[in-house]
Amino acid sequence: MKRVLSNKWSIAVFVLPTVLFFTYIVIYPIFKTLWYSLLNEIPAKVGDQSQFAGLQHFITMFTPGRRNPFPGAVINSLLYAALSIFVQLPFSMFIALLLANGTKGESAYRNIFFIPVVISSVVVSLLWGRLYKGLLPQIFESMGWAIPKNGFLGNADTKIWFSFLPSLWQYVGYHMLLMYGALKSIPEDVIEAATVDGASGAKLAFRIQIPMIKPMLKVCLSFSLIGSFKLFDTPWVLLERSNMDLPALSMYVEMFTNHKYSYASAEAIFIVLECLVFTVVLNILFKDRDASPLRRRRGAA
Repeated sequence: MKRVLSNKWSIAVFVLPTVLFFTYIVIYPIFKTLWYSLLNEIPAKVGDQSQFAGLQHFITMFTPGRRNPFPGAVINSLLYAALSIFVQLPFSMFIALLLANGTKGESAYRNIFFIPVVISSVVVSLLWGRLYKGLLPQIFESMGWAIPKNGFLGNADTKIWFSFLPSLWQYVGYHMLLMYGALKSIPEDVIEAATVDGASGAKLAFRIQIPMIKPMLKVCLSFSLIGSFKLFDTPWVLLERSNMDLPALSMYVEMFTNHKYSYASAEAIFIVLECLVFTVVLNILFKDRDASPLRRRRGAA
């Protein structure tokens, strides 16, 4: 076995099928979509000619105008990302800390919070749609609060915010479980030493536990950002089918309703680049923070 693993040709033989498969289903479609985004229009059949448009579709995407919803869709995706980072993840962290620090019925609560994750997003959307049309208006009426005109999902000012809530609720348990696993992996002697030194509650969480799970926090942040930029299924079920308030919704409508395949390809490439850029920025930020204590130690030495 050692001889096989030390032979580079043997390693290449074992890795090659996976690399080819990944290239065919991931890398090739991305570059093919990139090429389509640079054309005036995708050829309808073999032999048809298309003119090279360059970056014209990308310029059109961000040209201000009432008939161009894409800039607003990008802003909405950034708002959802902000909600994920500043509302969803802190709430998930709070639950994970409560469970990891020894709550009665820890296993039961962990499973309860994770149940929405295993439910289909379509089912979750339908459940929340019923809630918005039935129970929630009754609660607003009983409290004397004003119900938005045309309902929660029919009002232009509120529909995008209420379409975010199901996704935020559904994946709280997912991030909670990731953080919970990371917290449970912290050595017991570290927690005991901190407790002996007087750390407990919030001080223990912010000084010991949270700093020690930074790699998992980076993973959760990456998942939240990427999920925010490609969010599609929940708003698609809750809102009208022609809705273009998010980048993925706009891409779908432009491709399958308006039949602007090259323009939709450009929007798809933008979503990929947006996810890539924010992931790289996130890695740089966490790398600098992780490296700073090492620099301080070396400077002190």
